[in-house]
Amino acid sequence: MRGACGLLAAALLCGVSGCLHPHGMGSPPPGGGVGVHGQPPIAVPPQGAVPRELDPITLPPYVIEAPDTLMIQVVQRTRVDDLDANGKAIIGDDGKAVKKDATKDLPVQAINGGGPFLVNPDGTVRLGFWGSVMVAGLTLDQAVEAIRQHLLRSEVLTRSGVRPESLVVIVDVISYNSKRYYVITDGGGYGEQVYPFPVQGSEKVLDAIANINGLPAVASKRNIWVARRCPHPDQPWQILPVDWVGITQHGQSFTNYQILPGDRVYVKAQRLVTIDTAMARMLSPIERMFGITLLGTSTVNQISGRGNGFNNNGF
Repeated sequence: MRGACGLLAAALLCGVSGCLHPHGMGSPPPGGGVGVHGQPPIAVPPQGAVPRELDPITLPPYVIEAPDTLMIQVVQRTRVDDLDANGKAIIGDDGKAVKKDATKDLPVQAINGGGPFLVNPDGTVRLGFWGSVMVAGLTLDQAVEAIRQHLLRSEVLTRSGVRPESLVVIVDVISYNSKRYYVITDGGGYGEQVYPFPVQGSEKVLDAIANINGLPAVASKRNIWVARRCPHPDQPWQILPVDWVGITQHGQSFTNYQILPGDRVYVKAQRLVTIDTAMARMLSPIERMFGITLLGTSTVNQISGRGNGFNNNGF
């Protein structure tokens, strides 16, 4: 029996260890050396290879996609009389009223930034009376020009005598919903939790973990990494290992990488927790089977009078 249990435990250890990709996190990095608390050092990309806490980059111009939420305002530039404190027009030296720059809303239906304007799944944004404009795949400046050209093609503006050069369009993003990164936590055999967060442009690994209120109880501090997305399946993995102890306990910023859109911050569970879960799953059916067998045997013995049932007491 002990030999069978030993073989079972060995099989479980081999099974949960699995196979690791050459780019994986399962083996110590090459180069030797000693890391924190005598552990092997965590291999990290060289300086300047990826953006980090003290070496961040500025993200490229934001590209609008569904389901971003926009603020859109369209006004006309005009010139009106400059008034004094009594509400009377100020007269200049030439005897004419002094003019100043001002703005006014569009005729028929104003687009005054009240919004918000949601980018639809088809990539368009609805402007009410003025129709829909395709904005998906455009930067903010390109979206401004697209909306402006769409409005200038309107017959209502033409009949109203709106001059093209007087039309001013303002577009900004209220909610950055289309660019996300993900924090994935391993449950140690009980599934994985995925937490999506919008990219704000300056998040680091520490910020990402803080968004889920820190590491789970089963997390392994030496098995955390950032998986940067690859557009093609034949491309090599881009895995950025995270030295969690160095970041949190020693203030080292070298592996506190800047989070980019599409990044996956993966937090793996402790290996012993995974082994314990696997053993529990395999042994639980056997325990239940033995329990049912023992219960049935005890019941039969009591009924037949061979156990410690009521027949042995002379009743």
